[in-house]
Amino acid sequence: MDLARFVLFLFSSYLDTNFRKSKQGDAIKARNALLALLAAWLTIAPTGGVAAEAKTVTFAVGGASADFDFWEELVREFEAGTGIDVELLRQPMDTGLRRQSLVVPLSARKSDPDVFLMDVAWIAQFAASRWLEPLDPTFAKGGCGDRDAFFPRILTLADTYGGELIALPVFVDGGLLYYRSDLLQKYGLGGPPRTWDELLRQAKKVQEGERRATPGFFAFVWQGAQYEGLICSFLEFAGRDGGFTGKGGDVAVDTPGNRKALAFMRDLILRHGISPPNTYTEMKEEEARLFFQGGDALFERNWPYAWALHEAQGSPVRGKTAIAPVPSFTPGRSVSTLGGWHAGISRTSDAKPESVRLLCFLTSYEVQKKLALRLGWNPGRRDVYEDPDVLARMPHFRALRPVFENARPRPILPYYTQLSEILQRHLSAALSGRSSPGEALAAAQKEMRAVASRYGGR
Repeated sequence: MDLARFVLFLFSSYLDTNFRKSKQGDAIKARNALLALLAAWLTIAPTGGVAAEAKTVTFAVGGASADFDFWEELVREFEAGTGIDVELLRQPMDTGLRRQSLVVPLSARKSDPDVFLMDVAWIAQFAASRWLEPLDPTFAKGGCGDRDAFFPRILTLADTYGGELIALPVFVDGGLLYYRSDLLQKYGLGGPPRTWDELLRQAKKVQEGERRATPGFFAFVWQGAQYEGLICSFLEFAGRDGGFTGKGGDVAVDTPGNRKALAFMRDLILRHGISPPNTYTEMKEEEARLFFQGGDALFERNWPYAWALHEAQGSPVRGKTAIAPVPSFTPGRSVSTLGGWHAGISRTSDAKPESVRLLCFLTSYEVQKKLALRLGWNPGRRDVYEDPDVLARMPHFRALRPVFENARPRPILPYYTQLSEILQRHLSAALSGRSSPGEALAAAQKEMRAVASRYGGR
């Protein structure tokens, strides 16, 4: 029995019971009149309650309180302009918990959430599990505007899986080299280093001079603790000729280029002493930022978020900081590890047309510009980096666009997180001197290949 007939049955039973004590003639007339009205209403009302539910889009998003307040503002704007209701599902701040809060309903094939943000490192797993709705038809029909408005390399390398576009970038990130422009000038050095050898020479000269007044000065801080940030740093040290892949079960990480990069990372700490001794035990994003912002470093590898904090009122390095691409061993071979958050639609969503409209709204020029101006986020659209209002407020965006044009994602593999955990452990052993770079990479490769073989090398 469908919902309309069921409601009619209940209502009829109710009337039978409640009119039994009334006068028979009046009761029958009233009963028939009310049933006629109810039947007429049911012919034009949504049946089964499905259509009404399909108009509500559940959007899962996390972040700080200020971020969530802005998402609420955007949702109200979207609802007013489209008439589509959106339910905001607040996720935890912790990235791991956010991922788990999506994996549970998606793996159970639940209809909610309909739209959600994913860390770029999750996309391959979600796509391989067939949790993401392909978006190519959306662009084919003219939805979400022009694909060329986005960074082509990011769409191809991060948001495409199995030949299908399955996500769109809402916020992009990439590793940068922050440097003290005043110190380079003070010691008669030119612009920022383009190669690691240049960075080492500049670092040694400035560190020797600064330690006369600041004994705790270390020239270069970067993310070296055993966590995902270490993988990002390693890929950037290795450059375009390094890194690793894992397709076909043939994981290649023990290569000459990677050995050279890992040895250099270790030597920055243990041999040259230009990176702090706690680099491999404690240095994550905030530890590196605070060290640099305290005026105790010349160079810092970090993400773009640190710029606003370095330039904030009261910062000791305000007006003294500049950014450049991460160096490479060979000039012109710089690599920035891609980070950021990308939006997707659940394949089991019960509100796909409405979800597409929300996704296109979130990645529209107007909303991406607001995200930049209000939250300081790096837009997923490259055309926003040329916006006069954005550049007036954030002139460093001029330097960000070429970085993101050449950003490289971590391997797009559904079992990437397992490979990452193995590699983190062995990289950390090499940085601490517990194993040589060659031993560490050989051991990591063996374990990583075992994991890849269990998945058939997909």
